[in-house]
Amino acid sequence: MTHYSMLDLCPVVEGQGPKDAFRNALELAQLAERQDFRRYWLAEHHNMIGIASAATSVLIGHIAAGTERIRVGAGGIMLPNHAPLQIAEQFGTLETLFPGRIDLGVGRAPGTDGATAAALRQHLNADVNRFPEDVEELLGYFQPERPGQQVRAVPGAGLDVPVWILGSSLYGAGMAAEFGLPYAFASHFAPADLLAAIALYRRDFKPSIHLAKPYVMAGFNVIAADTDAEAEFLASSMQQSFVRLYTGKPGKFSPPQEGYFQSLPANVQATLNQVLGCSAIGSANTVWQKLNDFLARTQVDEILVTGSTFSHTARLNSFEIASDVLKSLR
Repeated sequence: MTHYSMLDLCPVVEGQGPKDAFRNALELAQLAERQDFRRYWLAEHHNMIGIASAATSVLIGHIAAGTERIRVGAGGIMLPNHAPLQIAEQFGTLETLFPGRIDLGVGRAPGTDGATAAALRQHLNADVNRFPEDVEELLGYFQPERPGQQVRAVPGAGLDVPVWILGSSLYGAGMAAEFGLPYAFASHFAPADLLAAIALYRRDFKPSIHLAKPYVMAGFNVIAADTDAEAEFLASSMQQSFVRLYTGKPGKFSPPQEGYFQSLPANVQATLNQVLGCSAIGSANTVWQKLNDFLARTQVDEILVTGSTFSHTARLNSFEIASDVLKSLR
């Protein structure tokens, strides 16, 4: 059975601020819990006025406190921005407060621009090539304390905090397979290597104390509405956001524009079609067909649904439609 979960980028829309985004995030997580999503994840981004989840572990605590059953976690923490001990302590604290409900996905990208990455990492030995060593160190802090161990995570040691490897290339797939960890692929914005990465991960997976067999989750965008035309209109906000990001001008989430995609140059349309290749935009029937095709192609164990609209009400409705579709596919 394929499980389904939710990724929230905690968008800040024009005319609003982070406080509004946090309120919306909690409402969305509560909807996810009611609709039987398995987990609700937030992602670390920095210096982006349109994304409010920079202090990811703090926001995870807020969401977990406002829900009861759903797993809450990071999809993900950009580990080179942090000392592994600090992340172990933060997520050890979260697991202690909300036992059995916390996930920790880690990636090696900065989650921001170069100047901000340098500011984040100025006191760290932030060589992204050390990512495997950082993951190994992090995993060690969650193991039971060893005799004579000088540095330990308090809280953290001996706690069952599932660690996931995130990626959008073959590199992350190979690492997840080598460590015997669950793997989440960012196909919601970088789908090119999806099938190759899944195949590599499953082929090379080594069973571990963490996981007995491969477990793959993949990201997928859904913007759903009562009609295809309405969903396509709502999706223009997400399209605007991606265009601004890829042209180096990220901003807050903008209102939808009629005919926005058609107004773009052909090369920009082609880029959007590639970047958003793992997406379903439309009515329930359209979303069902797209999701069914995606699951048939990938055979993933879990699908991580994401999607942002300018209207919070429209976003809640979109995820309600998506959950109904996913339940029928299960």
